Amino acid sequence: MYWIHFIKNNKIKILLGLMKYTAFAFVAGCAILLLLFFYYTWDLPRPEKFTETPFIQSTKIYDRTGKVLLYDIYDEEKRQIISFDKISDNLKHSVLTSEDARFYQHGGIDFESLLRSFLVAFKLQPIGHGASTITQQLIKSVYLNNQQTIGRKIREIVLSIELERRYSKDQILEWYLNEIPFGQNAYGAEAAAQTYFNKPASDLSLAQAATLTALIPAPSYYSPYGSHKDQLLQRKDYILGRMKDLGYINTEQLAIARQEPIIFPDKIGNIKAPHFVMYIKQYLEEKYGTEYLQQKGLKVYTTLDWDLQEYAEKVIKDADTKNKKQNANNSAVVVINPKTGEILTLIGSKDYFAKSYPEGCDTKTSGKCLFDPKYDVATIGQRQPGSSFKPFVYATAFKKGYTPSTQLWDVKTEFNINCDPSGTQTVSTSDDSKCYSPQDYDGLYRGPTSIRNALTQSLNIPAVQTLYLAGLNDSLQTAHNMGISTLNEPERYGLALVLGGGEVTLLDMTSAYGVFATEGQRTPPVSILKIEDSAGNIIEENNKQATQVLDTQVARQINDVLSDNVARTPIFGPNSPLYFPGYQVAAKTGTTENFRDGWTMGYTTFVAVGVWVGNNNNTSTLDSGVGLAAPMWNKIMAKLLASRPAEFFTKPNPIENINPILLGQFPINEPPHSILHYIDKNNPLGPPPQNPSTDPMYTFWESSIQNWINIKNTPTTP
Repeated sequence: MYWIHFIKNNKIKILLGLMKYTAFAFVAGCAILLLLFFYYTWDLPRPEKFTETPFIQSTKIYDRTGKVLLYDIYDEEKRQIISFDKISDNLKHSVLTSEDARFYQHGGIDFESLLRSFLVAFKLQPIGHGASTITQQLIKSVYLNNQQTIGRKIREIVLSIELERRYSKDQILEWYLNEIPFGQNAYGAEAAAQTYFNKPASDLSLAQAATLTALIPAPSYYSPYGSHKDQLLQRKDYILGRMKDLGYINTEQLAIARQEPIIFPDKIGNIKAPHFVMYIKQYLEEKYGTEYLQQKGLKVYTTLDWDLQEYAEKVIKDADTKNKKQNANNSAVVVINPKTGEILTLIGSKDYFAKSYPEGCDTKTSGKCLFDPKYDVATIGQRQPGSSFKPFVYATAFKKGYTPSTQLWDVKTEFNINCDPSGTQTVSTSDDSKCYSPQDYDGLYRGPTSIRNALTQSLNIPAVQTLYLAGLNDSLQTAHNMGISTLNEPERYGLALVLGGGEVTLLDMTSAYGVFATEGQRTPPVSILKIEDSAGNIIEENNKQATQVLDTQVARQINDVLSDNVARTPIFGPNSPLYFPGYQVAAKTGTTENFRDGWTMGYTTFVAVGVWVGNNNNTSTLDSGVGLAAPMWNKIMAKLLASRPAEFFTKPNPIENINPILLGQFPINEPPHSILHYIDKNNPLGPPPQNPSTDPMYTFWESSIQNWINIKNTPTTP
């Protein structure tokens, strides 16, 4: 009995000892685990700090609707933060299916996934099977790194649990969908949708959403621009199948989604309206700085009409083959709403993404390339406008009292008073200056002609006479008032200015023609409607106002002349590209010396359109502005006219109480004289000068008229 009792007592002692040591080991283990826990988590950031950590957001440049993304200005990340309701349910469901099917059931940690993660950390399982919850992925991407260690995993778990305790599931999923990388430097759902499908995240189809989701595990590997596009699409179909299994879609939706073609934009084509965008970008960088634009998430809403821009780009592309046969290798277009100054379309070259040619030409050196795609002819290209500059001179003459009915003489005329009045010299014998006796484009002389006919038929000799009467400096001032920012060397131009002897930009010209359309009111070109910061606050908004820079009556006179199809018919024909049956459109073409530049400028009451055609290196083409630029101009204007009812210019007021000579009413019983015989050019509304011969040009103009009359009256030899 004793031995039995002894053995029992010893067993109890041993058991108690084991229990004691077990308890001690448990406590020690807990202490060690607690110490390890504190060791790994003592410096963890507050979970709520997540909301205080600003995302780096790129600046987005949109069209006027705010729906078409033209360009994304970013450094290393393109991102736009959007609210949960702006993300398609298709994308939410596909991401949940692929990344965390039990997201709305767990508390931040999925223990099956947790076990896999620890196995990965101990290298007992390959990484491909160690998926984390969406909450863990979010914590890891914001606070931690991708290192597979126990310490990092503990920190990740603690923050994930705490994040889920403090915030709703929808909030966490929203943060995740705005943070996750999709490749191509696109971070977040909105940037991904715009980058890969040119649409907002709210409009993603089922198949598109599954495709974006398929990118998430390895964006570089699955990139549609790499060699694994087939695997991307296979993974897309797998995700769609899982969505059906989980009840997000039905069998019919699955079949439709799998049949939907997935079309990615050209990688290079992520910029739309490139010259316009670069024009905007330059302004933004000068005002806000490059770093600010790359990180602060500005939203820039521009004036661009994307539908019209796309159409104009196609018009240029379609005309290119024909134009190149005429050795015209480049084109530019500007469309402006003259009432607001808003730039609706801007194309600086026929194809921004094409290669320059001829091969080997240096685009950085002027005079080398026939075609330079990146050079923006519309905003910085200074080209001679040819006869398209004439309306500014005639407007100046109208300001001084001349009228569309004023009679000039289209006869061979020498305008250098140091040369022979006959116009037969080329260089003056007295001062070695060049003589100047311009010709009309067809080499003919029409005799007496009205200003209306001279302008509509683009006659050169009466135009030079008009510049002389209006005054070069005053004509330049008119042009500057209307928006021409160049032409600042009057001593260089001389009377050739009216024939396009100075250099202008297409943007300036289109804006200035818009002043005629608005009856003298000018609003400077506007390219931005408003700019918002990342919180939606407006930090800049267009507030440009119109100012009266040209007399209303003068503008109406120009409108009446330039829209007179009957007056221009003798030169252009009754159905030229400048004419639109049922509509009133004002238009003027321009061609520079040796056909280097072809222009067509025109407007209605609501829009101004300018088209330039030529070569970057200023070499000659084989056709005129009406042959090259006018057909493209016609197509763009026709589209604009078709979008709204016909509008007509207001007729100019009747001209009363004015010298009859200014109305073309010469004395019947007198022999023909130049207008200088009757009108003092320094006081056109006053009486005829007592001594008209004091004007140095008087003798030359009178001589020219008499020469023309003599030639006309000389009988021809049978």
